[in-house]
Amino acid sequence: MAADTSQSVAKAAGDDVETDVAARGRSRRTDSDRTDRGGKGASVLRRALATHWYAWAMVAPVVLVLGVIIGWPLVRGVYLSLTDANERNVSRTIGVRHIEATYEFVGLDNYVDVLSDPVFLQRLVWTVVWTVACVSITFTLGLALANMLNREFRGRAAYRMALILPWAVPGFVSVFAWRFLFNRDNGILNKILDGGGIAAIPWLDDPTWAKFSVVAVNVWLGVPFMMVALLGGLQSIPGELYEAAEMDGASAWQRFRHITLPGLRTVSMTVILLSTIWTFNMFPVIFLLTRGGPGDSTEILVTQAFREAFVTSPRDFAGSATWGVLILALLMIFALVYRRSLRKQGEVW
Repeated sequence: MAADTSQSVAKAAGDDVETDVAARGRSRRTDSDRTDRGGKGASVLRRALATHWYAWAMVAPVVLVLGVIIGWPLVRGVYLSLTDANERNVSRTIGVRHIEATYEFVGLDNYVDVLSDPVFLQRLVWTVVWTVACVSITFTLGLALANMLNREFRGRAAYRMALILPWAVPGFVSVFAWRFLFNRDNGILNKILDGGGIAAIPWLDDPTWAKFSVVAVNVWLGVPFMMVALLGGLQSIPGELYEAAEMDGASAWQRFRHITLPGLRTVSMTVILLSTIWTFNMFPVIFLLTRGGPGDSTEILVTQAFREAFVTSPRDFAGSATWGVLILALLMIFALVYRRSLRKQGEVW
């Protein structure tokens, strides 16, 4: 009886020892696997850095510059939009005296105030109308001119240079030139109209005519870019497609609809997106041509943000930052919706 008991105890002890050894083995294998995986990950990273070190070296300065120029102001702007910072409570130095900032964190109060203000809706509606009008007219004219210049004719190079010229001239120079043309008393346009017996048009003094004028100037500045981009797209379409369609009896409109437009789809979606973002934020044309006037009839979102920060008294830095963040949010939403619609159409972007 005692012998049987001692044998069972020894057997149990042996089983415990085997279980402990097996557990230690599994633990060692697990630790070893983790070490191997960590080592493999580190080795992959080292190989990537060793193989593409030149690319990383070239990209790093750009990333650093973008982080300083764009990243920091963006973070600072978002932070200010959550405070009540204005000209009176920010830190400032007067002579030898330094005054510390006293503005406070207010959360989303600025966003509630801006979104509940009727001014925001007015600015948003006109900004959308301005953007759609400018982009649609610019794209139509650019496409028409690109089709014209894609054909062989005498003096084509001279015409191309003449049409690209507005793009080469600095924007503020073009705007000031147009401001002189639109002058009610001494402008060339009204002089021409007066010579034909037509009364002078208040180009920049009437709200409706002022809106027409800013759209016209922005289209003038935007057509060369659109034309060059679409011309490049047209030249990438194989000419054999047009020859085959013409041999099959397709009309000019059918060739344009079934060959040209599908062939320009990739280029078109890119230039429309870029043009929309640029026009939505086109501060120089509005500010230099009309200063947002007459009254506030041509104010867009970005000029309103500028007015909050530099024109009103006291200057509302938090309010201006709020307008800026909302503009960025609207453009991001548009880009996401635009991208989603393109993906539904089978386009990869």
